[in-house]
Amino acid sequence: MLAVISLIFWLLVIPFCIGLIPANFISAEKGSPGFVLLSGYFGMWALFELAAVPAVLWVEYDNFKVASAVFTVLTLLSAAAGVWLLYQNGKAGKPGLLTGKRGGSGQQKHAADVTGHGAVSVFGNVAGDKNDRDVILGRSSVRAAAMAKRFLTGTGIEWLLFFVLLGFQLYKAVAFASFDGDDAYYVVESLIAQEAGVMYRILPLTGGSTGLDVRHAMAVFPMWVAFVSVRAGVHATIVSHVVMPLVLIPLTYLLYYEIGRAFFAGAAGSGGKQSAIGGVAQAGGHVLCRENLPIFMILMAVFQIFGNVSIYTSETFFLTRTWQGKALAGALVIPALFWVFLQIYDKGVRKGRTDAGLWILLVCINMTAGVCSSIAVFLVCILIAVAAFCLAVAERDWKILFKVGAACIPNVVYMAIYVFMAYSYLLK
Repeated sequence: MLAVISLIFWLLVIPFCIGLIPANFISAEKGSPGFVLLSGYFGMWALFELAAVPAVLWVEYDNFKVASAVFTVLTLLSAAAGVWLLYQNGKAGKPGLLTGKRGGSGQQKHAADVTGHGAVSVFGNVAGDKNDRDVILGRSSVRAAAMAKRFLTGTGIEWLLFFVLLGFQLYKAVAFASFDGDDAYYVVESLIAQEAGVMYRILPLTGGSTGLDVRHAMAVFPMWVAFVSVRAGVHATIVSHVVMPLVLIPLTYLLYYEIGRAFFAGAAGSGGKQSAIGGVAQAGGHVLCRENLPIFMILMAVFQIFGNVSIYTSETFFLTRTWQGKALAGALVIPALFWVFLQIYDKGVRKGRTDAGLWILLVCINMTAGVCSSIAVFLVCILIAVAAFCLAVAERDWKILFKVGAACIPNVVYMAIYVFMAYSYLLK
């Protein structure tokens, strides 16, 4: 039971609290619990890179223990900062940090309109008639009943089908875990760090001492798995093959859902809100309307299930090697870049690019690429450069190139350290 509580704390509570930091610096309408959780994970992995990579390179003994201690302090401080920002926003009457709604007097007016009496504060205190709370609870039950009714008709059946597909993938990923040759390296590296307290100083194939393997040493995702294992008191192999699929597969679909929200933001009829790419009109309304979002999710789930056309596809890695950094890079990091640029593009509204939280998130995604794989850092830089150039040409806003270049500075530093450590022997 203690292990389950520890896993929930480190894999749900801590990332969510960290995600409150970038969520505090974005437009209120862009905020959502999904945005917070995804931002928190990318922020947490970025913090782990700051703690683990220097320890791997320049701490010889007990470097995993050093990195774990530093990372623990960084995450707890960041989580506390996120909670403090949430409290300050709630105190100021700005609940948009989580709900994606605007706060202030407009929010209170909306609450007054709903209840028909007084206004409701962000913490649930009711101003006005003493029966307002009962009115709110009554209306909540009516809304819940309406949601249940909608779930049985229309898009509800489609969402049910998606969750069946998701449950099928989780069941297969855990009950029929795929074991491949890479387990002899990556999972054993996590186990060595858990039991011996060192990172990349013991050869996993023989158990003997070894020099620093720069090709693998800077991709520290197995060490994060080891950190979770130590904090939860669970064997690293169990965390890799059971816990990681149960966490990372839903997290990936949460990212797809957020991407779908950006695409499928239009109304079914005419005159609705346009999607991030403007919407595609047809006779019955918009193809990119909210009602088609569950169909998008179903298609993504089907693509993942039937994507095993070769051993090298991202779908194969996603479902059979979920615990490996390169699987995370292909399934989560690269799609996250599209998600962030959809938010930055903001339907062509340039003022949306002043959201500092989106640029903080872009930096964290860039750093997460280094946690996953060394080559992913290079691929991410190329993708970001192409996307930024296309956006600059389309909008004639060349200043965005400088912002994107600044967000890529961690990648440049990472690649410089990698080249120096890998080829420094040529200077001798």
